[in-house]
Amino acid sequence: MAAPYRVELTKSAQKEYGCLPAAVQKRVVEALKILAQSPFTELLKIKKLKGADSLYRIRFGDYRLVYEIRQNVLILLVIKIGHRKEVYRSL
Repeated sequence: MAAPYRVELTKSAQKEYGCLPAAVQKRVVEALKILAQSPFTELLKIKKLKGADSLYRIRFGDYRLVYEIRQNVLILLVIKIGHRKEVYRSL
């Protein structure tokens, strides 16, 4: 089995995570555990973002988590977490 990816959050993503409802925070943590083992898993219905080489998103109801995979160093970098209305702005 492949080595797990290290999950990192940008400072802004950490702040956004703190503002999420508790139920969504719990789902985010569970999803990140799965992603650390397999960043392209079918379990989470991951979608690649158009116009960006290595950006992907996961959906949690009305919330989205946008992350980047850095395969050469096995890092999964969470860039944004937020409501679907705002999360795609400034990407």
